[in-house]
Amino acid sequence: MFTIYPAIDIRDGKCVRLVQGDYNRETVYNENPVEVAREWERLGGSYIHLVDLDGAKAGQPVNDELIGRIASAVQVPVQVGGGLRTREHVERLLSLGVSRVILGTAAIEDCAFTEAVLAAYGDRIAIGLDARNGYVATRGWLETSGVRADELAAELAAKGAETFIFTDISRDGMMQGPNVEAIVALAKSSRRTVIASGGVSQMEDLITLSSYAQEGVGGAIVGKALYTGSIDLQAAVQAVARA
Repeated sequence: MFTIYPAIDIRDGKCVRLVQGDYNRETVYNENPVEVAREWERLGGSYIHLVDLDGAKAGQPVNDELIGRIASAVQVPVQVGGGLRTREHVERLLSLGVSRVILGTAAIEDCAFTEAVLAAYGDRIAIGLDARNGYVATRGWLETSGVRADELAAELAAKGAETFIFTDISRDGMMQGPNVEAIVALAKSSRRTVIASGGVSQMEDLITLSSYAQEGVGGAIVGKALYTGSIDLQAAVQAVARA
């Protein structure tokens, strides 16, 4: 099963896109993220990916009220990342109707917390591995750790992680295609589901990624390509289903 996750990145209550995580390279695509979520659902999106960019920078949820409104406005599940560093943050979003929360920085910096929420919530927790040259970046991509993405994935898989979201930061927002080799390698080494993020720019990228579903590539997050019209969501969902 391969799922396309249309992305809604939220900053200052608006739907935006950043280039390579740079807060100074922002494009505002829509003033109303709730409307965007409804449109992605209408076009066949079966799962929506939300990022609280303000939260990622602040280290705590900032747009949680808006995220709750989005979760209530659509019938499909939503997953959310950005600034989730405590169990209270996780429980707050789950209580708002979010189906899955994504841990990024906390998965690197707070092992005890990560283990505790994996034990408590299982597959409702995804681990976001945002990598720069193979090493995990944290704090809204503002810092790069000394931890390799594949090593961390193996460690967390042993502790109960079932889903990883892998972003090659160098590809994000650049419309140059995903790092397929790294995505497949992570799925094989972790033996868990990996969702690709960053760089998906055309239908062929999705077809290629979906061909590795048996190896554990469970889906792809698509952002900028949807907003620029490079990928038509409805056509993409149908094409992947046929592939």
